[in-house]
Amino acid sequence: FHYVLGVQGQDCNTVAYTKRTICALKGSTVDISCTYGSGYDTVTSSLWFSPKQRSRWRDKLIPEDLTTDPGYAGRVEYVGEKESGRSTLRITDLREEDSAEYKFIFNTQTSGWGYSFPGTTLTVTDVVLEMDPTSVSEGEKVTLRCRTNCTLDPITAYSWYKNGQSIPNSNTSSPVYIIFSVSSEDAGRYSCSVEGHEDLPSAEETLTVTCKYIWDFNVQFDLLTMLILEYRIDCFTHKYIYQYIF
Repeated sequence: FHYVLGVQGQDCNTVAYTKRTICALKGSTVDISCTYGSGYDTVTSSLWFSPKQRSRWRDKLIPEDLTTDPGYAGRVEYVGEKESGRSTLRITDLREEDSAEYKFIFNTQTSGWGYSFPGTTLTVTDVVLEMDPTSVSEGEKVTLRCRTNCTLDPITAYSWYKNGQSIPNSNTSSPVYIIFSVSSEDAGRYSCSVEGHEDLPSAEETLTVTCKYIWDFNVQFDLLTMLILEYRIDCFTHKYIYQYIF
């Protein structure tokens, strides 16, 4: 699907953006593409820019190439520029401040492509883990939800982690992971990631588990000389040995 933005002048200058909006993860790489045409005229120059950076332009009415913007230094490049009529802007190591509108313009021997038309809007998001509740007693339920602040391309799987390690057999097609009956062993730090971006997990949320006070006595006699008393309280087993002298 191409979003056709318009036609300018008698030479039929056109720019069509591949996507009107893009959602991408912080720290990842994104490609913003368009196709363009100049009729029978020859393209003499072209560039990508962001109106958000206008305050940095030497002349506020003349867009400047993103590749020269200090805020994008070392993070932007043009891909496939040798392919006539197509241009792709690649931004690496995405930051939240990269959320903006991006536009492509070109000049020909007789005219220039105006930049008043809409471009592609990029939204940069983190993966966020929501935990409800964050503190439970043994036997209760905990719901983990993995979300982003914008809609990524269709996600087919989510991965879940505890204390930085992948939880075995935990990959799900749903953004929700439920621990139905929590035990003390479930306490720890949890995070999640989306398929294809496992190297960009969410920040961790800590699950605290408190135990119901359970008194569980186990009394044993050993040759009538030793009394072994075990009891469980607050998730731990304590053993006391009492020796009787006859």
